[in-house]
Amino acid sequence: MTAPPIARAGRWIESYDGAHGAMIDCSQAVPDHAPPAEFAERLAVTAASQEAARYGDILGDQALRAAYASHVSSLYRSEIAASRVAITAGCNQAFFAAMLGVAQAGDAVVLPAPWYFNHKMTLEMLGIEARVLPLQAETGFLPVPSDVEALIDDRCRALVLVSPNNPTGAVYPPDLLAELLDVCVRRSLTLVLDETYRDFLAPESGAPHRLFGSAAAREHLVSLYSFSKSYAIPGHRVGAMIAGSGFIAQMEKVIDCVQICAPRPTQAALPWAIPALADWRGDNRHEIAKRAGVFREETGRLDGWALQQIGAYFAYVRHPWRGLSAEAVAEALMRDLGVLVLPGSFFGPSQEDHLRIAFANVPVDRIRELARRLALGLAGGFRADDQPHATRTAHG
Repeated sequence: MTAPPIARAGRWIESYDGAHGAMIDCSQAVPDHAPPAEFAERLAVTAASQEAARYGDILGDQALRAAYASHVSSLYRSEIAASRVAITAGCNQAFFAAMLGVAQAGDAVVLPAPWYFNHKMTLEMLGIEARVLPLQAETGFLPVPSDVEALIDDRCRALVLVSPNNPTGAVYPPDLLAELLDVCVRRSLTLVLDETYRDFLAPESGAPHRLFGSAAAREHLVSLYSFSKSYAIPGHRVGAMIAGSGFIAQMEKVIDCVQICAPRPTQAALPWAIPALADWRGDNRHEIAKRAGVFREETGRLDGWALQQIGAYFAYVRHPWRGLSAEAVAEALMRDLGVLVLPGSFFGPSQEDHLRIAFANVPVDRIRELARRLALGLAGGFRADDQPHATRTAHG
């Protein structure tokens, strides 16, 4: 790609003339609200402190590592020591560091498609082959363990999964994750599991998985997390990693060379926020679940559109314009209707019929407006076929 995908899509905004009202931005997973006032105040106070201006521990402030370890231990009902936690400058840095820890140039990593584009970009920058595992709508965009194993050879070092998934929203069942960890153990791979959106799963469904209770997890599992979405602080760049103590020791070297430490003010405020904002996070989770329900209802009324997967933050939909590139469709939706979504082609091969819609960014009334505008497209208000940069695909 000539530019990072979010930046590339953002350049389409200026083409919209405002004819349908304010634009509806469903392009990026960004909370549509600020953090709660007390948390914001604590962030401001810590940012002004002398201590926060200093370098911190490379693996993260001890108080945050302990608070996060305690939280995850409770959530997964499995004891996790603070020494197995590293705090990173966002989950993207956690993934970058993890890839440096599991593979080197010339190695391969199994990457399901559609994928999170920053994962693919990281592998490309590091000279690591992305061993593509195509996923299908018919199976809910979930991998089949035997298909994973068929891709593994002596160059493979890891399997990368995202659950709840970006871009599809698919939630990996605990039994499937256990099977995939077993594959990794049997074939001497590391399972790198990005759980950025786990806080938006319904708590009554239980722990997202049972992997931390496995003896093999210390050697074969790296779990990644982001505080950005759950705490409405994406600009503060704080993420986390859980792995075996030996792997974390290697991460200390990597993080020291990349950024030295994660931002200190947010690290200082989060140990309070993790327990104190539990109810606030729960309210946000319920609100997003309501938005998901409305999105299902509204898109179900749209002729030609197919909702193929939804969960946590994202919906993955099949658009009605066969034969037109997904990027041409997304660009025209912005230009003609003021709706910004991402084309499936940003997430891997064979995705031209799909769009990713970040519905969690949008209040219920705006989701209904979104559906109204998409219906206008089919009624003739959408000029995708006139899109000057449109490229026909092999679908015919």
